Amino acid sequence: MKSFIAKKEQTEHKWQLVDADGLILGRMAAKIAPILMGKTKPTYTPHVDTGDYVIVVNADKIRVTGKKAQTKQYDYYTHYPGGRKVVSFADMMAKKPEKVIELAVRRMLPKNKLGRKMLKKLKVYRGPEHEHQAQKPEKIEMS
Repeated sequence: MKSFIAKKEQTEHKWQLVDADGLILGRMAAKIAPILMGKTKPTYTPHVDTGDYVIVVNADKIRVTGKKAQTKQYDYYTHYPGGRKVVSFADMMAKKPEKVIELAVRRMLPKNKLGRKMLKKLKVYRGPEHEHQAQKPEKIEMS
């Protein structure tokens, strides 16, 4: 019996819609990452991007458990001497709630060129409106 290996030209990418209202950040990201990778499909092939596009709406209404809202921090480096910057979770949610979801999902994807390509299929919006109605996304229930 031969194994099935997906080809880039043969893959079909669907559009999925996730409403993040009231969802827990990490659990939601852990369900979105396999969809982007294509692991939810029977045609999954590790070296081919077989995943679907994911649209996340209401990014400003996600929640975290425990004391993460007060203690979680995001840091980055500006590539200047002493250029380490630290942003708290509360500040990030106030300014860029989309970035919080993108970082959570990004860290669950492969750390290579294919992972960066998969992340481009994630579209995150602050409110309930998005600009992808023409793609007819299917709503996914996440609990």
